[in-house]
Amino acid sequence: MKDAVDSIPAERSVDGEGFANRKLIRPSLNRTDHNNHAQAPMSDHRERPERGDRNDRAGGGRKPAPPEQTNAENFYYQKQMQSKTPMVIVLRDGEEIHGMIEWYDKSCLKITRNGHSNVLIYKPAIKYMFKEGENKK
Repeated sequence: MKDAVDSIPAERSVDGEGFANRKLIRPSLNRTDHNNHAQAPMSDHRERPERGDRNDRAGGGRKPAPPEQTNAENFYYQKQMQSKTPMVIVLRDGEEIHGMIEWYDKSCLKITRNGHSNVLIYKPAIKYMFKEGENKK
């Protein structure tokens, strides 16, 4: 084994107190032959996982990013469609549209209205919506 401090001159003294011939000794820490004792395999001694074994998550111990889509909006629309709940849709310009959600897709809602024509509303035009029986705030 080669000394780890070969590049440092051996004749160098620190503050002139006779530290010139001291060398750093780093013992070999191989786990199989440490202190000349035979040990059982490492899998028997491990109590906690090694750094690389943590659920294979990226970035060390960080939590994974939340999902891009939670489907909460889709669940809400499905529930209102199945129960045929009368809804009030308030648009960005303040207009209120009363009716039931007939279908929806990624960018719009189709509202069925009693006594009026059905309307197709783009989602970006909606300010908020609520069930017709609830108080708006």
